[in-house]
Amino acid sequence: MILAVASGKGGVGKSTVAYNLAAALDAIVVDGDLGMANLPADRGPTLHDVLAGRADPQEAVQAGPVTVLPCGRSLAGARAADVSNLGDALAPVEREHGTVVIDCPAGLRADVGVPLAVADAAVVVAAPEPFALADALRTRELARELDAPLSAVALNRVVDDPPTPTVRSALGAPVASIPADPRLGRSIEAEEPVVDAAPASEPAAAVSSLAAQVERNS
Repeated sequence: MILAVASGKGGVGKSTVAYNLAAALDAIVVDGDLGMANLPADRGPTLHDVLAGRADPQEAVQAGPVTVLPCGRSLAGARAADVSNLGDALAPVEREHGTVVIDCPAGLRADVGVPLAVADAAVVVAAPEPFALADALRTRELARELDAPLSAVALNRVVDDPPTPTVRSALGAPVASIPADPRLGRSIEAEEPVVDAAPASEPAAAVSSLAAQVERNS
């Protein structure tokens, strides 16, 4: 299964959700944002090199607490990468690892469509405020047009009571509320997914609940 994690706008913690969700699903996470990579990357080939035909996809996979296919961070690398090759690049990765989580570019830029088009299902990450619903709806519609049905919605960085019933009704998908927690905020930089670093914590339970919803609805 290929699962696209998308958001209607930036700054909602989409990459953090994708990284931690991949850990909960025992999946590989792919940094699909060719221009603004966020996931951990060591020395070696990246998705830029794969999409430019300079490396085999499996050569770019990096082991760690979460297995990652990272993206490069140079403008030249982004320009050389042919995003239309993404489906072919991820096919052997899916065969090897089973479940692939793609951290999509933020917002509704044109390059968001390619990860959604190669995905079997999608998760939308949104801020836990009513005004964020419009962005989430636009992302869901784009995913539907590209045959990536919505498996779940993640309301991220929840502090107060989130509008869960409203979001569930409007988007027609189960909703997981992920609390604001510094352990989530530093999970990518520290390479410590919360389900490993604090398995008994509230955010770990929320991420595990999101993973269970994905597995039931994908």
